Parts: sequence; structure tokens; C-alpha cells
Amino acid sequence: MTKLLSTKQAKMDKSTGLGYAPAIMHLQPHKFMGKNLCPGASDGCASTCLTSAGMMVFKNAVNARHERTRLFWENREAFMSQLTSEIEAHRAKALKNGLKPCVRLNGTSDVQWEKLTPSLFTRFSDVVFYDYTKIAKRFAGDLPANYSLTFSRAEHNAAEAEAVLKSGGNVAVVFAEVVPGKYLGRPVVDGDAHDLRFLDPRGVVVGLKAKGKARKDLSGFVVRG
Repeated sequence: MTKLLSTKQAKMDKSTGLGYAPAIMHLQPHKFMGKNLCPGASDGCASTCLTSAGMMVFKNAVNARHERTRLFWENREAFMSQLTSEIEAHRAKALKNGLKPCVRLNGTSDVQWEKLTPSLFTRFSDVVFYDYTKIAKRFAGDLPANYSLTFSRAEHNAAEAEAVLKSGGNVAVVFAEVVPGKYLGRPVVDGDAHDLRFLDPRGVVVGLKAKGKARKDLSGFVVRG
């Protein structure tokens, strides 16, 4: 049986030193089995997805994403049961080690979990959930108190990114080479220093360096110059 959650990822490891134990779930993004788990993805985002970087490109990682996503679509009850069990185990291990458990459900997807399974956030009220998203309307709804979202800028959603910033939310921006100190008139925090976006101050830009295929992106998804 393929595990849904992973704790083995370079940037996730940096979070332990901050007192947190993160876990992440990677589903197959974009169109798989004729369905799309990234409804807000732009062409630039789809063509430069993180699945093209690092360990994500290896066959075993691709097959694991396929299996998780297939279970999600074909047997949602079994999927949720396994996810619940794995979060329980992750929480118990984190607390035993004196760490605060946190979970990122959309490592490579953009599922509106607050609508799909609101009871999950209530059941694990002592776990911090966090994600990136390109679905701006999620910021207008009532998110669970333990669910933090960071909006992802792309070449097609500049107005939405500005609106999120004005409302006090944070926006992640991918830069080609040098991450600036300010962007869109806002201070930029280093998004590669760790993965715990819920620790970022409000109303900032989260700067990320381009990885994988994103290094050659010319769609406007990656900010250059």
C-alpha cells in the first residue's frame, strides 16, 4: 500500500529546527484519469510544475503519485480512512518527539479540503494545516482556524494576487534568479528557508527560486529581471 504522507523532503527537514514536524502529500497534478486536481493552474504553472524537479521526476515518485490519485478518485472512503490514520500516526510521533505536528495536503495539487472534508480540521484541531493555492475565492470563505493558505502568483492572476495582498494575505512568487527584498510594494520573505508558511508575517510576498523546468520558463509565470 502506497503511503499518502511523506516526511522526507529537503525543505521539510529545515522545519524540524523550528520546532515543527511537517508531513506532505503529493497527488498527481493537472489532468490525470481525465480529471484535474489543479483547477486554478495556468499554462506556465502546468508546464513548470514541481513534479519536474528533484526527486519528483523519478519513476517511483511518479508511480506513487498515480496510486494516491487513483485511490482518491476511485475509492474516496478508503482514501480518507488511510489519510486520517496517517495523520493520527504523524501527530503521535511528533508529540512524542516534542514537536508540533503540521500537514500540507496539497504538495502538488490544489484541492479545496475545507469544502471536501471540513471534519478533518476539527478532528485534528491541534495540527496545523497549510497549503499554497491559486484559487483566490478560497480566501473569501471561512477557512478552519488551523488551516493557513498562501496564494500563488502566476502569469494570469496578477489582479487576484494584488487583492489577496490588500486583504492581508500572502502571495508566493517564483523568481528566476535573484529574490528581491521587495516586490509589488511588499517585503519579500525567503520561501526556501523553510516550508512553514503559517509562520510568515501577514501581507508579504513569499519569494521562491525557480526549480526544475521553471528555470527556463518564459510564459511569465516565473518573474525575470
